[in-house]
Amino acid sequence: MNKSLKTAAAAFALVSALALGACAGSQTTESTGEYIDNTVITTKVKAAILQDPVLKVMQISVKTYKDVVQLSGFVDTAEMKARASKVASGVAGVGSVKNDLVVK
Repeated sequence: MNKSLKTAAAAFALVSALALGACAGSQTTESTGEYIDNTVITTKVKAAILQDPVLKVMQISVKTYKDVVQLSGFVDTAEMKARASKVASGVAGVGSVKNDLVVK
């Protein structure tokens, strides 16, 4: 192999390693794959809440970070608050639920 080809191969390997390292998650950041997975979980939780006959409300906000679902917003009763946690935790991929819903 000539010298320029070796240099190009080394440069390609370095750029590839840096690009893959930039996609990795840490304790405070999500990787690209984790972000996509959490977006899917959020969508599934929102759909489950809207399909539930007791909860069918648009005042519940759902966010997911590292498989932890956070519910926030307003509900009418304590039973609805508890039901929202139960529905969210029943969705595949949910690690835990942080219920910050406020009963109005």
